[in-house]
Amino acid sequence: MAATDMIDVRSRIAETTAGLFAHAEYPLAHSLDHPGDPGLFGPGSATWEIIGDVATFVGGIRALLVQAAHPEGGAGVADHSNYEDDPLGRLSRTSAYVTATAFGARPEVEDAIRVVRRAHAPVRGTSHRGERYSASGSEYAAWVHNALIDSFLTTHRTFGPRPLSHHRADAFVAEQTRLGAMLHAGELPDTADGLSLWIASHPSIGPSPGMEQVVAFLRNPPLPMGARIGYRVLFRAAVATLPDRLTSILGVSAPPGAILGGRALVDALRWAMGSSPSWWLALERVGSTAPEGVHFRRCPPADGAELRFVAS
Repeated sequence: MAATDMIDVRSRIAETTAGLFAHAEYPLAHSLDHPGDPGLFGPGSATWEIIGDVATFVGGIRALLVQAAHPEGGAGVADHSNYEDDPLGRLSRTSAYVTATAFGARPEVEDAIRVVRRAHAPVRGTSHRGERYSASGSEYAAWVHNALIDSFLTTHRTFGPRPLSHHRADAFVAEQTRLGAMLHAGELPDTADGLSLWIASHPSIGPSPGMEQVVAFLRNPPLPMGARIGYRVLFRAAVATLPDRLTSILGVSAPPGAILGGRALVDALRWAMGSSPSWWLALERVGSTAPEGVHFRRCPPADGAELRFVAS
């Protein structure tokens, strides 16, 4: 394949994939107005390394599956979310929250948390088993937050560009307790092993009507035709990383080769998209350079970024 054809293929893959997350305002549009502000984590953090990689695409799917395994969490989604009517909007808003809290300056992190709190305030009710739930409660916040962090870590260890040491994995979990505390989450394990055990052995998880509804949707969401095949590969890869207890509760299983297929697709996405442009923006904001081996191919839609961006 000629070099120009390779560039064209890379651009099409990147544009199609990035377009799925473009249904909400970019949360760091004015990030360069906060020079020197490292946000919650900063250069050299495990968070910037892990959230900055495309393996998070698998992690996001896995997190939604894990979150649905909690009956009160599943009820909250089924009773109050519009994900079925606006799946790309929901995907984009979740992506915006992760982007802002990982890479934003401190005011941008605080804005993202305020948005989440406002959205969660009216989410309350009773699950099918008669348990009251509130999205603003510390137990609910802990389940949602910990499921997200465990999923990003697990999928990065499985599909990331290089092996992640136990020390680095523990650092990521410990860093994320800062965010969990800002969300008023209850239990916040601070090691990788402690977090995975907390998820897999949680006493409240089990099947529910809300869970079944969420899982059915995640199996076959109404995505654009060009994205459906790739999504199925990522979904199966996400399922393959779940602990046995969760796959049993959720009623899901992965076919042979799901991990290998996931790795091949994530590698292709990494080749096409590079690392997160928001990671580049955060590095630019604090005046730091990219770590060795990290490449940025896309400019973030932030004020002034296009004048400073040089693809690496």
